[in-house]
Amino acid sequence: MEGDGSDSLVTIKNIERELICPACKELFTHPLILPCQHSICHKCVKELLLTHDDSFNDVGSDNSNQSSPRLRLPSPSMDKIDRISRPGWKRGSLTPRTTTFPCPGCEHDVDLGERGINGLFRNFTLETIVERYRQAARAATAIMCDLCKPPPQESTKSCMDCSASYCNECFKIYHPWGTVKAQHEYVGPTTNFRPKILMCPEHETERINMYCELCRRPVCHLCKLGGNHSNHRVTTMSSAYKTLKEKLSKDIDYLIGKESQVKSQISELNLLMKETECNGERAKEEAVTHFEKLFEVLEERKSSVLKAIDASKKLRLDKFQTQVEEYQGLLENSGLVGYAQEVLKETDQSCFVQTAKQLHLRIQKATESLKSFRPAAQTSFEDYVVNTSKQTELLGELSFFSSGIDVPEINEEQSRVYNNALINWYHPEKDKADSYVLEYRKINRDEEMLSWNEIEVCGTSKVISDLESNCNYAFRVRAYKGSICSPCSRELTLHTPPAPVFSFLFDEKCGYNNEHLLLNLKRDRVESRAGFNLLLSAERVQVGYYTSLDYIIGDVGITKGKHFWAFRVEPYSYLVKVGVASSDKLQEWLRSPRDAVSPRYEQDSGHDSGSEDACFDSSQPFTLVTIGMKKFFIPKSATSANEPENRVLPMPTSIGIFLDYDKGRVAFYDMDHMKCLYERQVDCSHTMYPAFALMGSGGIQLEEPITAKYLEYQEHM
Repeated sequence: MEGDGSDSLVTIKNIERELICPACKELFTHPLILPCQHSICHKCVKELLLTHDDSFNDVGSDNSNQSSPRLRLPSPSMDKIDRISRPGWKRGSLTPRTTTFPCPGCEHDVDLGERGINGLFRNFTLETIVERYRQAARAATAIMCDLCKPPPQESTKSCMDCSASYCNECFKIYHPWGTVKAQHEYVGPTTNFRPKILMCPEHETERINMYCELCRRPVCHLCKLGGNHSNHRVTTMSSAYKTLKEKLSKDIDYLIGKESQVKSQISELNLLMKETECNGERAKEEAVTHFEKLFEVLEERKSSVLKAIDASKKLRLDKFQTQVEEYQGLLENSGLVGYAQEVLKETDQSCFVQTAKQLHLRIQKATESLKSFRPAAQTSFEDYVVNTSKQTELLGELSFFSSGIDVPEINEEQSRVYNNALINWYHPEKDKADSYVLEYRKINRDEEMLSWNEIEVCGTSKVISDLESNCNYAFRVRAYKGSICSPCSRELTLHTPPAPVFSFLFDEKCGYNNEHLLLNLKRDRVESRAGFNLLLSAERVQVGYYTSLDYIIGDVGITKGKHFWAFRVEPYSYLVKVGVASSDKLQEWLRSPRDAVSPRYEQDSGHDSGSEDACFDSSQPFTLVTIGMKKFFIPKSATSANEPENRVLPMPTSIGIFLDYDKGRVAFYDMDHMKCLYERQVDCSHTMYPAFALMGSGGIQLEEPITAKYLEYQEHM
């Protein structure tokens, strides 16, 4: 028995970390079981509720708060009192109808419901284990009698009904034979008292007798009949006890049977820790070596640059000194002037001429230098300024490159630019990366690249705003896992639209033909219905008439500035015209009888539609280009070739229109490459509207501005 007691003592001491509250990091004190099945001290629950600006119920139910210590709480501040008075709080109480806080064990939000702490079970099993651990830690520390007169005697029994400890004499006095108290249950000395019957927190007069398998918590029969667990699957407490005990016993037996394997793995982990320690130190040494090499290169370059500067400085100072000495010779008291004055005293003509000729040349040269004074050297050292911008950028990017993290790749098909830029990338090890850094910079027209802008991103896509119009931008991304960084992805270059994006929807009121055209509820998509009405109109082909175009315009007009918008034409479309038109021309189109207008002779920005005598140079109050049968038709001009195939291009996936109202210019773009396909003058003397026309089956979808909802979609995918 003594050996068994020693083993039990060792086992109790070894489970200390299982008995630590995740909130206060101390041994559990009256632990409560949260809905997430983690336990936490009673006092810690209250403190967490206070921390998250939620109040709490200081008075627990008899079964959940029995023997719990009172906690002195600071008086609530004025802002908390103000919140208490709002709807959703019980008047005159600090108990909120819903109390939510993150569980310290799993960090998931826990909602205690209207009952708050009252609705939580006390974890009596955990309390008993903690008490046994405390006794094992105290070893021979005795529990004293609660009823003895001072000095108290060591207790020998504890009554579970009275929740008190007694010595032999006091127990006989307070539990005499022949009385009801003599039937009380008593155990060895303990400070842990627990009720004999576990009562339901929701229904305080009902005992727990069932187990809810969905919520994984004990319930009473009222909870099952009409409470929160009425539709849940429950089982009897004895069945749940038997099942869980068998599972736990099997798990323990399995772990005990694997003890040798666990010890072997622990030994392996210890070796791995030592190896990690050694490898970490070695990695530090290698990093220091690399940096020392960089320092050596920098010191060498520094010494070389300083020597070059010193040499240039000495040479320039020598030149300046020589020039100073020359100019000092021009002064009155200098040797040259004094010597010349002495030569002038010579009276012999032959001797004077012999000496004065050379002296005259010297003085003449000095006089010329006075007329055009030029320093012998430059004072500026601009040529010796060290340009370290590229090196600084490279050093700023200096980080650990590891083959353990794959390089993310930007998805060109899902990345695009419109009013903003949407950059989407793919990473095969997405779950292994902590975050990403998206870099972008503008490329100037002379291919000069500015410094990179960096944005830290948690997902695999990002919307970038505030980009300049009509500019090239380069994008790249790299992945981070802790301090380890992957190499940068291949760069993606996108060209922003030539002007700010113009937002509009299709106008369902002005000239809209609801018999032939179908407009969706959002008014950003229109379809042409080639149905029964079109077949009836086709009979007129026999008398020389064609089916007319059905027009639809934007609901916002343009009166100044530069604007850009984009749309997609469905590949199955038979004939679609897109462009711009002035308000007066639209009135003419929309007022004309639809069956009487023949598009064969309709003048539309130079596109002949079969006519060879169109006026190419006239500035029209509209410009429409033709798209259909997966082709883009460039309108014929006076300088274009007569062959139609030279004016037919594949239909772009998305088409952009750029209108410069002030200059009277309109251009059509291939949005995939932001390439101008066709440009011409247009008369902008009136309000200009985006204009569209359809004939036969067809569909037009306006491009939607790029917003953050794309990110939500990508994260969901």
